[in-house]
Amino acid sequence: MSADFTRYSCQIALPGFGEATQQLLQQARVLVVGAGGLGCPALQYLVAAGVGTIGIADHDTVSVSNLHRQILYGPGDAGKNKVDVAIVRLQQQNPGTNLVAHDSKVTSANVRDTIRRYDIVVDCTDNFETRYLLNDAAILAGKPLVYGAIYQYEGQLAVWNVRNPDGTFSPNYRDLYPDVDASQVPNCADGGVIPTIAGIIGCMQANEVIKYLTNSDELLKGKVLIFDAQTLESRVIKIGPITKTKIESLFETPDVPTITADQLKKDINQYELIDVRSLQEHDLFDIGGKNIPADEIEENLDYFNSDSAKVLYCSTGKRSAEAVKQIKQKYPEAQVFSLEGGVGLWGD
Repeated sequence: MSADFTRYSCQIALPGFGEATQQLLQQARVLVVGAGGLGCPALQYLVAAGVGTIGIADHDTVSVSNLHRQILYGPGDAGKNKVDVAIVRLQQQNPGTNLVAHDSKVTSANVRDTIRRYDIVVDCTDNFETRYLLNDAAILAGKPLVYGAIYQYEGQLAVWNVRNPDGTFSPNYRDLYPDVDASQVPNCADGGVIPTIAGIIGCMQANEVIKYLTNSDELLKGKVLIFDAQTLESRVIKIGPITKTKIESLFETPDVPTITADQLKKDINQYELIDVRSLQEHDLFDIGGKNIPADEIEENLDYFNSDSAKVLYCSTGKRSAEAVKQIKQKYPEAQVFSLEGGVGLWGD
């Protein structure tokens, strides 16, 4: 056995695997979008398995409230860029893997250029806007996409857009969910999430990537696996062998006006603050202003159509960004901004 492959001896010993299969992993290029709850375990096992090149795309910073499921980080990393911390930790795990940082937000302007250099894309994101963007970009580029999602005690897993032997492609995310109003879907900060489901689904995503790269016949394509962490029950929903959707253009990601904590502190008297978290979160800690929870924004839209500039904030900036988009859809000229990074960065 090659000295370079000694650390992979146990997987090389698998029936039908061998050094030739390990070389397929070594030559592969994988892009993981999202270095959070799903991305951390997915990245760790892809690095451990010996994937040659792994791109990590994430523009967020480490938040203490997410440490229970984002296992690459510790309290001392709070406020640091996730990509920077992840690369240091992962490179220590396997110095032989080439890690590539993509620390800017994945948007409709850069997604094609970002994914074109990779063989397969792993969707470890936590928002619908990026999920649809990655789905559509993968279809246009002819790339497979490994999908994972978690909420409370449940997780979902699938492999989208795999080329069939006859040249057709397997179903994609829009075959399952043609369109979703993201503002009506609660996130983990609102509904909660058990940390172990992130580890389970993230590991499964890494497993599907390895299966794809090593030409496994048992890929989870044309299907969706749903796993319940409470009952340990899983079920597989069959969608079909071929996609029924046609994507001709890229999903456009709208720009969300943001403001940093430093900017807000400097000019705080010029803005009205709106906390879009729950009443319970607001009571525990707030930086001032009114409390209008995200699920009440729609009934208060007219309030935001005024001459006064308003900054919406939440724990991480995700709920406030969705609220700003919701307001802008009805009142494009409204002076509303989302606090970048949320209150998690307020004290930094």
